[in-house]
Amino acid sequence: MAKFDLTSKIGQYLDRHLVFPLLEFLSAKENYDETEVLKAKLDILSKTNMIDYAIDIRKQLYPRDEVPEDLKQRRQHVVAQLQELQQVVEPILQIMANEDIMKNMENLRDSKTLIAYLEKEVRFDMDMINSLHALAKYRYECGNYSVSTSYLYFCMLVLPPSDKNYLSALWGKFASEILVQNWDSALEDLNKLREHIDNSPHQYGGSMLNLLQQRTWLIHWSLFVFFNHAMGRELIIEMFLYRPHYLNAIQTMCPHILRYLATAVIINRGRRSALKDLVKVIQQESYTYRDPITEFLEHLYVNFDFDGARQKLRECETVLFNDFFLISCLDEFVENARLMIFETFCRIHQCISIGMLAEKLNMNPDEAECWIVNLIRNARLDAKIDSKLGHVVMGAQPMSPYQQLIEKIDSLSVRSETLSALIDRKLKAKTDLRWGPQEF
Repeated sequence: MAKFDLTSKIGQYLDRHLVFPLLEFLSAKENYDETEVLKAKLDILSKTNMIDYAIDIRKQLYPRDEVPEDLKQRRQHVVAQLQELQQVVEPILQIMANEDIMKNMENLRDSKTLIAYLEKEVRFDMDMINSLHALAKYRYECGNYSVSTSYLYFCMLVLPPSDKNYLSALWGKFASEILVQNWDSALEDLNKLREHIDNSPHQYGGSMLNLLQQRTWLIHWSLFVFFNHAMGRELIIEMFLYRPHYLNAIQTMCPHILRYLATAVIINRGRRSALKDLVKVIQQESYTYRDPITEFLEHLYVNFDFDGARQKLRECETVLFNDFFLISCLDEFVENARLMIFETFCRIHQCISIGMLAEKLNMNPDEAECWIVNLIRNARLDAKIDSKLGHVVMGAQPMSPYQQLIEKIDSLSVRSETLSALIDRKLKAKTDLRWGPQEF
């Protein structure tokens, strides 16, 4: 399973705190040695202020060892630093606790007007916002994500988009909303980040490389939202497939994201029109990235290899079951993938053996017959089942490619004969016109 695991690739583009849920998932799946996973956690924790968590992981790794003294001292330092930062921003914390002031602030969308209001109502200066931003980051590093979210929300109310700390606050709030699983707010922050990156290229020095890096990070962070928010499966297609800048970033920096785009298209029956565009991209990038999910689509829609698609579907189940983002889509994916095989198979066959179809769908014959009956009823397909013979008989038989070729040849033959006869008549008419007067 390790060859299909994308944690190491995805982790390169995530904040270290966003990697923890992926490592917890790997621990639960037991696809890797637990000691190695714990060491990876401890290595990441050493770069944060989550000292208590680091001590717990260390105890699991080295149960006989005492907690190092430097960790205990560092814990005391973190607590003291946190209290010091808290005191500096105490006036702002009092403002945040005042519901009337906060309500008025939310109605004042202009940053200058809002700052003037705060200076008039309370003792306020912009240095406080910088201190609050620093406290929010410190809280975040301690793992207090919900508190960090509220602090960064206040910063973004006051800071103009051109401020040096605005983008940092936006990324921080986005990460915090993801970690507290507030998906509606996370989607809002995702849209704000995308608009800021796309509409403010001057803030990145006009560097195309910096813009590409920002979009690549956003693509990876957005996976948390797209596979948890109710609208995510629709929005991921729009952003990854139909926004050229982001499709270019995927093709240039992270073709492994095609796994998630392909899954979204497969499970979204309302976006079957995107299949053609997706398959084209998969073919273009097949030399840089392939996995069972992209290969399933290639087998089915490029090669029309149903046996290959059936085999890849089995591998797809394993891949989804062991993917942090996709495991919740497993049943829906299998159902829709079987439907795609069935629909494609029915386009080129009139009478189908249920036993053969069951084999191609990785089902037993009785289960396949029940599934097909429900499909015919729900999708109102023009088909019927002959239970005695064990066949599915399609109503309106689609023309096979061979028949289409024969009819095309016949049509061209008739048109050629007609054209030839027309040419003969025109030549005869010209001849009659040339010689006719001399006969008189």
